[in-house]
Amino acid sequence: MSTSPVTPTVVLVHGAFTDAASWSGVVAELQGRGVPVVAPPNPLRGLACDAAYVASVAEQIDGPVVLVGHSYGGAVITVAGAAENVVGLVYVAAYVLAEGESVGELQGRFPESPLGASLVQWAYPLPEGGTAVEVSVAVDAFPSVFAADVPADVTRVLAATQRPLAASAFTETAAAAAWRTRPSWALVAGADRAVNPEVERFGARRAGATTVEVEGASHAVAVSRPAEVAALVLDAVRATR
Repeated sequence: MSTSPVTPTVVLVHGAFTDAASWSGVVAELQGRGVPVVAPPNPLRGLACDAAYVASVAEQIDGPVVLVGHSYGGAVITVAGAAENVVGLVYVAAYVLAEGESVGELQGRFPESPLGASLVQWAYPLPEGGTAVEVSVAVDAFPSVFAADVPADVTRVLAATQRPLAASAFTETAAAAAWRTRPSWALVAGADRAVNPEVERFGARRAGATTVEVEGASHAVAVSRPAEVAALVLDAVRATR
């Protein structure tokens, strides 16, 4: 008796300065094609912590998983992708790290984007006492830096609801690079002003990822171009089922 191939569950991992709702358009596209989808919250508290959480989500899913990471979420899936049932990785305007490499180190090899000068610092309490630093994008800079191709009324909401990233996440190094043992795909946002597109291209090439470039797309490409993002994810799903 023959058995039908199992469709992998897609786990969408958002990056810094946004939340899982940023995947709404992509979720709708994938669900419309019968693909199971989960979009968990990324804690944004540090690479090891965040990757452990995402890996735990993947490991509790019955069957194969394709991890999709946007921006800093790409660094997270690079580590979390070592989970046994992960069969593919999709990077969306993302950092693709090597073992022992940090987001700040990779980014520092290329001309700085406008993001760095647009960050504002906040303090948050630590469980063991004391405080640490987290960063978000200044509200007035958010439209041009993060979401230049998103309607202004939507961008105002995105700026108000952004989730800060622990500053330590920029310097924490990756304990693993799952793309070395998993097939990968990458989408480069051609007009990204948060992550230099050259950072995205370099990481994709190094990982041997099947790559598409969306010309004119901002960093918020999952919001502005959900059909194009979903099309690449569907390619990964078809290739790994």
